[in-house]
Amino acid sequence: MLNPPARPATAAMLLASLLASAPAAMADTPVRTVYADATLIDGTGAPALAHQDIIVEGERIVAIVPHGDPAAQEATSAMIVDLSGAYVIPGLIDTHVHMATPPAPAMAKAMLRRNLYGGVTAVRDMADDVRSVAELAREARYEEIPGPDIYYVALFAGRMFFADPRVAAASQGYKPGTAPWMQAIDRETDLAEAVTLARGTGATAIKIYADLPGDLVAAITEEAQRQGLKVWAHSAVFPSKPSEGIEAGVDTVSHVCYLAYETGTQMLDAYEDRTPVDETYLEQPEDPVMAGLFARMVDQGIILDATGSLFVLQEAARKAAPDAKPLRCTGAATTRLTRQAWKAGVPISTGTDTVSGADHAWPDVFDELFFLAEDVGMPAVEVIHSATEVGAEAIGVADEMGTVAPGKLANFVVLADDPLADIDNIRSIRMTVKRGTQYRRADYPPVTEEELSGEH
Repeated sequence: MLNPPARPATAAMLLASLLASAPAAMADTPVRTVYADATLIDGTGAPALAHQDIIVEGERIVAIVPHGDPAAQEATSAMIVDLSGAYVIPGLIDTHVHMATPPAPAMAKAMLRRNLYGGVTAVRDMADDVRSVAELAREARYEEIPGPDIYYVALFAGRMFFADPRVAAASQGYKPGTAPWMQAIDRETDLAEAVTLARGTGATAIKIYADLPGDLVAAITEEAQRQGLKVWAHSAVFPSKPSEGIEAGVDTVSHVCYLAYETGTQMLDAYEDRTPVDETYLEQPEDPVMAGLFARMVDQGIILDATGSLFVLQEAARKAAPDAKPLRCTGAATTRLTRQAWKAGVPISTGTDTVSGADHAWPDVFDELFFLAEDVGMPAVEVIHSATEVGAEAIGVADEMGTVAPGKLANFVVLADDPLADIDNIRSIRMTVKRGTQYRRADYPPVTEEELSGEH
């Protein structure tokens, strides 16, 4: 039998042949990129450093040297990115997002894309359908979709909470309270088994959410941390007081407003009771009860995921709808409490718990940055520290991200204008670098109403 005639070689075939015959060492050598002559704001809260070269190989920063240092020129094949006149900050971290209640992949991917092209390189998903979130996390991690790295929770709450329709939306196929990522907890629960099931979902943490007494909050915290998981809790779990969660040693608490329930004469019996904080018990400007809570948080290294912009924005929206249900706190009280926490030395991360519409060009975390800077009065260098290093500490990945430093992931944002002069300059993004890959703002495909409708 005659052999078939040889096909003409194509450019793609020739390239594949050359790559196949290249030495293995060459194929394994990461590409070196030098981001040259930038002003570096490293995320630690330290002053900016002018004229710095950031040397990246593969997905990591290998060195930071003064501009022109010979170390930046060691590899003749290095790609040089001229950042003269530009500013570099670490990738931003939103420590409170929700992406899959119920799962809506097109909406979630649009949110993630907007975040990444807006400088966000990591997010903390605070309770959703883990089946969907885990797939999004995998896709973002391996650059199949543009998005930040995702870290997520398994939720624990008392049995009363599982009548909430959000549970059914985020755990379809399971009886409410029995999904490994959304478990109903009571005194009969084998906590070691429950935490082990949660670990099996790939969760970074247990979120202690609602309707649990203080002794169970403490027991869950102890077991989760024993098994190597973080504990991220609502700052008031009801009926347990904020002080009980803090004494239990949770790693982070969410919603500064909820902490104010400590000041009243009686704690609400259940999360489902939406009675607002009685703000007449809050002494201005430095409430002594809150001062005690904040001091204990500082002693234990507990991070506050304040979500202050959520309450400020919602209060503003309520002015146009006076018949709407009252919020747990006013925007003014939320601002005052956040300011007191900051001045007390509580580390504050930048969580949002909001999703803006398609008319919003920038990530929601920008609203939290502006809240901290403009409402609370935090200096811009501290706001950036909150949005970067503190966020990484909240997740438990500060050894990998949160600051621009040798050995860490190449997660940073290039700005045209100085964010320390005006935090609004955070909008002057030229590019986001995540794990060494560049995402230029000019290439950002804006989110659409169709994507955010959740219908696809």
